[in-house]
Amino acid sequence: MANTMVTKSTMTLPAVSDDLNSYLSKISAFPVLSAENEKELAIKYRDDEDLDAASKMIMSQLRFVVHLARSYTGYGLPLADLVQEGNIGLMKAVKRFNPDVGVRLISFAVHWIRAEIHEYVIRNWRIVKVATTKAQRKLFFKLRSSKKGLGWFSANEAQAVADDLGVTQAQVYEMESRLTAGDTPFDASSADDGSEKRALRPAEYLYQDETDPAIAAENGDYSALQSVTLAAGMDSLDERSRAILQRRWLQDDSKSTLQDLANEYGVSAERIRQIEKAAMKKLKSHMLEH
Repeated sequence: MANTMVTKSTMTLPAVSDDLNSYLSKISAFPVLSAENEKELAIKYRDDEDLDAASKMIMSQLRFVVHLARSYTGYGLPLADLVQEGNIGLMKAVKRFNPDVGVRLISFAVHWIRAEIHEYVIRNWRIVKVATTKAQRKLFFKLRSSKKGLGWFSANEAQAVADDLGVTQAQVYEMESRLTAGDTPFDASSADDGSEKRALRPAEYLYQDETDPAIAAENGDYSALQSVTLAAGMDSLDERSRAILQRRWLQDDSKSTLQDLANEYGVSAERIRQIEKAAMKKLKSHMLEH
């Protein structure tokens, strides 16, 4: 029966820092595994959950992760970060590696390493994510290598890329436009050359007062205070005056007319108007005092 006890790993993954020479020096000390040793370790990890075996498999392939990460330095992101993301992909690959299939770990892991690096590049290359669908991701990493010049794609070049990646020509042009566009600072000062055609900053036309948390909180507190003050003012009125105001101004459905109330109270419409006016004056005075 397979031993299911987890063996605590005694090996520690070297930290990736900006000093890559030091990191490379450390990982070069880990031996490259033979096919037999690799399979033996993979079986130990799969059957016995031996973390030390998994660590040895990871350590043996760290050099290859650096090799892959170097091919993505053209995106302007720190190589140390690219290596770190690639290492995460390697760990995921080791966790899913099946030694019975008959392939080497690195052949299986290259997909996972690239996938993690791709995700990191797409997530951090721009403030706004430029690729979200599978087709856009393929285009993101293929367009620059497919270009023959510095200009825009010709119709033939765009169609060739579209046919190669299984996307439409319109998708090729859209991604090319996204890649050539830059991020616009939200609140940075635009260049002012003294002309009257200064470009507006997004902060100047996207900002809305009601989206400011401080203003929203202030408005909410003021609205609540008004409601409390109004209720207190209504309580200060006599019953008839309060009823007239409620039915004339505070009903959500059909409001009563002066004549409706005059018929109900047995007075003239003019008298109802006078009571309403006096009640409104008293209510306004109460709200101003409080």
